[in-house]
Amino acid sequence: MNDKSVKAGVIFALAAYFMWGIAPMYFKLLTSVPALEIVMHRIVWSVLVLCVLLLIRKKFKQIFTAIRDPKVMIILAISGALLALNWLTFIWAVNNNYLLEASLGYFINPLFNVFLARFFFRETLSRLQFLAVLVALTGVMYLIFTHGQIPWVALALAITFSVYGLLRKKVSVESMPGLFIESCIMLPFALLYWVVMEPSSGNMLSNTTDLNIKLVLAGVVTTAPLLCFTAAAKRIRFTTLGFFQYVGPSLMFLLAVVYYQEPLDSARVVTFIFVWSGLLIYVYDSLRIYRKSRLGNYK
Repeated sequence: MNDKSVKAGVIFALAAYFMWGIAPMYFKLLTSVPALEIVMHRIVWSVLVLCVLLLIRKKFKQIFTAIRDPKVMIILAISGALLALNWLTFIWAVNNNYLLEASLGYFINPLFNVFLARFFFRETLSRLQFLAVLVALTGVMYLIFTHGQIPWVALALAITFSVYGLLRKKVSVESMPGLFIESCIMLPFALLYWVVMEPSSGNMLSNTTDLNIKLVLAGVVTTAPLLCFTAAAKRIRFTTLGFFQYVGPSLMFLLAVVYYQEPLDSARVVTFIFVWSGLLIYVYDSLRIYRKSRLGNYK
């Protein structure tokens, strides 16, 4: 990859994680709507937004190419299902005051990114990077043993999004056409739910104008960061992408503790200290490797 492509990837990654970091503020405005209904609206309006963007940018040729490849379609079907599950878990967590645990999930997400990168892309890990993963994992295990239960929200978010990123990196489909295909695969299920279950927010004529605007904006809120993420995944190393993952959960953590005042008990404080310590080790080593590679001395 050339320097220009890498720089573009860094910008896309920062944009994606910043938007994800402040996304809870949007979903907090929809606490009166069940999480599954919000996911339904996210899928429907995302398809429409993406369709308009694809028409403007004349990208439909890539969609037809991808559709003719059964392997690509299978991967995108799986990634689409993972994406829907990730959306549902995240929205439920935000609207049920589990934003702190959601932020933890995205903090430990790079743990899975690192291992997936090691086994699927053969990306090597230095000793310090391995130590960083071990330190962060210790923090997660401490929380599990202290509370006596698995932080399922955090783990579900971390696993689904890590595997989603892996799958999207495995297919040679650009971000926008790929996301459109994923959304179209999910669309029949969303429409079936809309028609059969008759959700309370489904009748747009009886909703308030304010609610309708918020629901339609779900397409924009969904599309923008995902497009940036998949664009970044195509341009930078998978482990590097994991580093930028910390921007989003850091913003979520601040929102949860400072703005929404979710309780932060001692066990979670210890867990976050371990995770942040692992982050510092990882950042230090990543910068060290980057500087040496720039000088041509890294072996």
